[in-house]
Amino acid sequence: MAQPEALNDLRAKFGDKIRRVEEKNDRRTYVNIAEGDLTDVARYLCNKEGRLVTITGIDTRSGVELLYPFFFADEHHLITLKVMARKPKPSVPSLATWLPAANWSEREIQDLLGVTFTGHPDPRRLLLADSWPEGVHPLRRDFKGLPE
Repeated sequence: MAQPEALNDLRAKFGDKIRRVEEKNDRRTYVNIAEGDLTDVARYLCNKEGRLVTITGIDTRSGVELLYPFFFADEHHLITLKVMARKPKPSVPSLATWLPAANWSEREIQDLLGVTFTGHPDPRRLLLADSWPEGVHPLRRDFKGLPE
């Protein structure tokens, strides 16, 4: 399988910061990085013409795994950054400070999974009502319903 240019460039620039690469097929690659490297790697992908598609989160026992898929139209390839935001207080740097496409996704994940996006320009709730209890996140593994 031929390596996409964007992935080769990413490996050359951040090889020591890449924890693992999973090539699912010839159009999709997952790249695991530390939360502290997220901003630099994401900015690099954007500068290489990668477009952030969305951000998703998965609650695991040790933290919230965040997935940032970047699409490279010229290569028809999706490079997804995977970052683990560790519990008990999952936190990663906000990309919305310089990448407006991240704004709503970060706010949704903050509401539903309780991840703090440090430096976010507008951390207000997006999906949950203002009356929703603080610290209760409906997509977390420990969610048992609203308190009585």
